[in-house]
Amino acid sequence: MKRIFPISLIVLTCLSLSSCSVIEGIFKAGVWSGIIIVVVVVALVIWLLAKLFGGGSKN
Repeated sequence: MKRIFPISLIVLTCLSLSSCSVIEGIFKAGVWSGIIIVVVVVALVIWLLAKLFGGGSKN
């Protein structure tokens, strides 16, 4: 009885979603995750370079 609920949930999910929409959702999440990671890494590199070389003159 305990195994019927997860199996029926999987079957219901598979029947309600087409495979194309599932794949589309995975790729959209991947693209946006990649864009966010690249933007964060570039911002971090720019910030580190500014700290190393752009300290300004201190008298």
